[in-house]
Amino acid sequence: MTGRERVGEHPPAAEALAFLTRPGLTRLWTAARTRLERNGLQPAGTIRLEHLDAQEREALSLLLARPVTGPTTTIRLQDLDTRLRTSAVGRGLASTLEELGPSLTDRRAVRDAAAAERDGLWSAARTEVEATSLSAQPWTAQWLEEIRRGGTLTRQDPKTAATVITQAVQILAMLFPGTAPRSTPTTWGRGELATRATGSAHGLDDGTLLSRLALRGIALAHGVELPADAPARRALWRMASVTPDEVSSTALTYGLHPTGGTWREAALRERADHHMETHLTLRELRTLSLRMPPATHVHVCENPRVVEAAADTGSTAPMVCTSGSATTVVLTLLDALAASGCTFAYHGDFDWPGIALANRIMHRYGATSWRMRAADYEYLATRTQVRGTPQMPLIGTPTEAVWDAELAPTMDALGIALHEEAALDLLLEDLG
Repeated sequence: MTGRERVGEHPPAAEALAFLTRPGLTRLWTAARTRLERNGLQPAGTIRLEHLDAQEREALSLLLARPVTGPTTTIRLQDLDTRLRTSAVGRGLASTLEELGPSLTDRRAVRDAAAAERDGLWSAARTEVEATSLSAQPWTAQWLEEIRRGGTLTRQDPKTAATVITQAVQILAMLFPGTAPRSTPTTWGRGELATRATGSAHGLDDGTLLSRLALRGIALAHGVELPADAPARRALWRMASVTPDEVSSTALTYGLHPTGGTWREAALRERADHHMETHLTLRELRTLSLRMPPATHVHVCENPRVVEAAADTGSTAPMVCTSGSATTVVLTLLDALAASGCTFAYHGDFDWPGIALANRIMHRYGATSWRMRAADYEYLATRTQVRGTPQMPLIGTPTEAVWDAELAPTMDALGIALHEEAALDLLLEDLG
């Protein structure tokens, strides 16, 4: 007996079951199942079957005990339910469909349960807010409403959603204690704050749902826009006295001579004078003055090997290396140099990701290409062929180079990918 059978209903006889599963009734059961699931599993309303073939008309006529002769018929579900109960099937429509499988889903009940679950989530969230110092904050109602309208939270499983909103309330309550005496540190490390709220130092890592909810609250509290990029998110954390991790990621530099008068700028100049590369963290960049001499031209490369080789040759040209795709710390450094009036020339890999990165750098900083035109690529590709260098195939989706309309077609035609080291001797010649 299936879960939806009623008392007194028994499995249909083999002959009846064989009849119910004949191909001529397939569309009937599909349509009936769809309507029943929408009706809260009640046999109400009608279904309309069109373009009936001879096999379907014969099967429907036998099932309904009335002739079905035209290409279209309309069937009342109540009549179908009654017919099944009084026939050899001996059970109602819902039980019949359960027997034929798969199990029915009461979609109305599912929707109602989901709505009740959502209402319970927001009710619990409001209760959490009222139990903390956030109840005195004028922006918390808007914060909850924006999260509710966004829908991201309710797309999580219920347990996760409840946990995340509770943790977000706790975090914001620690950051905005209101008029209550502050018993927590005035400044938090983001990992420390995450551990206190979630048990994990990575609970507030960039991109997590919890960090997005917390940042939305901080933005509302300070009356600023929600940040769209990593540097702006870090700035917003600092606005709430939360210090992000600013030392694990670095930007590789070489030959920079900032004009500032503190020991920080002096140390950078001294390393440059001794042909030593320098890795700068975000923490250092926040305190370092990067005012540069007038007309400073900075060469930007993608691969650290270029910086290493430049240092070995004693080059004095200022350089910044993106070390692959430019991270927040690299962009922060380049932003600071651009603000001081520096100009840039860029070189990277001749493959499609390399072209995409070059597009971003050139667009953001108005950089010029550094041996990255179609003629440069064609020369280097030909040279590798003449030298018998193993060829790397150019794979992926072609990307147009914003600085040279001929580069992408030339690369596509030759089909060879070239890493930056293929041009190392030419780059060093420019830097020398």
